[in-house]
Amino acid sequence: MTRLHRYFIAVVGVATFFDLYDLFLASTVSTVLTKEFHVSGGELKLLLASAFVGAFVGALTLGRLADRIGRRRAFLLTLGLYSAFTLLGAFSPNVGMLVVCRFVAGIGIGAELPLADAYLSDLLPAKARGRAIAWAYTIGFCGVPAAGFLARALVGHSPLGVDGWRWLFVVGALGAGIVWLLRFGLPESPRWLAAKGRHAEADRVVRRLEAAAPGPLAEPVPLPPEPEQEKASALLRPPWRRRAVMLHLFQLLQAFGYYGFGSLVPIVLAAKGFGLVTSLTFSALTFLGYPIGSALSIPIIERVERKWLIVGSALGMAAFGLGFGFATSEVLIAVLGFCYTAVSNVFSNAFHTYQGELFPTSLRATAAGSAYSLSRLATAAMPFILIPVLTDAGAGAMFAVVAAAMVLLVLDIALLGPRTTGESLEQIADSARS
Repeated sequence: MTRLHRYFIAVVGVATFFDLYDLFLASTVSTVLTKEFHVSGGELKLLLASAFVGAFVGALTLGRLADRIGRRRAFLLTLGLYSAFTLLGAFSPNVGMLVVCRFVAGIGIGAELPLADAYLSDLLPAKARGRAIAWAYTIGFCGVPAAGFLARALVGHSPLGVDGWRWLFVVGALGAGIVWLLRFGLPESPRWLAAKGRHAEADRVVRRLEAAAPGPLAEPVPLPPEPEQEKASALLRPPWRRRAVMLHLFQLLQAFGYYGFGSLVPIVLAAKGFGLVTSLTFSALTFLGYPIGSALSIPIIERVERKWLIVGSALGMAAFGLGFGFATSEVLIAVLGFCYTAVSNVFSNAFHTYQGELFPTSLRATAAGSAYSLSRLATAAMPFILIPVLTDAGAGAMFAVVAAAMVLLVLDIALLGPRTTGESLEQIADSARS
């Protein structure tokens, strides 16, 4: 690890800050927008789903684009889309325009996280890869409570005569715009450059990293060569099909546990009878678990095999979710909500590292993006699946559905997932071929 690695981690981390800030923003202000635009139940579901439908499109298309045009260019494109249309959304005169803006901004958001996983996996040393990615996401997850506390401070107020919820979108857009400028200082992935035959450029990036090292470096360990460039259709055939099926099924299920809680918690609290101010306060306190849980993963992510860390944290989410769903005490709701978000971010850091390790360079962003797109699609469907259960049967039943999805996810990873912790990307790819 060099100072340049730490700079890359910081820039990607700040970018994910605004990505995650935005993902949790719609649910945080949804009750306010209901009053602002007199939104019906159906329109509210559409508003909550719009960014996630856009994210599905972005993850599906821009992930493959990153394997074609490079990680750095794709990064600039995704962040530019998000920043421009989030700012435009702040000035929406009606719910229709806001839905459109949220959809287009979501295209940028959707590709951002799988791109970050692929880019950091390309650049980071094997023994520190999980810990370093966990640091990037710890910075990023600070965006979730930031959204909660800013909403608590601004919603219901009109600084400078502008509605507070509009300021929330402006903050996200301007912050992302600053990060867009910082990203010009990031190099292209040397693995991607080498895979494209641009060896001189790849060598310059690696020499830059070597020059930043604090002392002499050991001679490189001989590793199996990467295969020729592979098309996206290779994910449908051996040796990659097993991993592709595992990862796509995982992403479809994890949306129930991760975003099913985070994107709907203010609505769940309202269903439990809490008023707007109280539910926003509880949401903000609950959201503190995101960066804290992410930080807790840093010392353990290289000590516990990645697949088993995912399994254990998923079971913790199922247990805390059921407790939260059936809890009636205010203190218990706050404590269980915090515990849920904390363990869910151990889970999140483990799987973000894991999905960036499973495939060779020519398929890394494609596989992560296409799989992640399913989680965005599932999250877009979440209001239409879980809100009716919440309305008809209550929070306990809703979290029973979430817990069932987590159990299926555990079986998927336990039975089909390979081991990756501490191994080079070449070794991980070679294990699929053997």
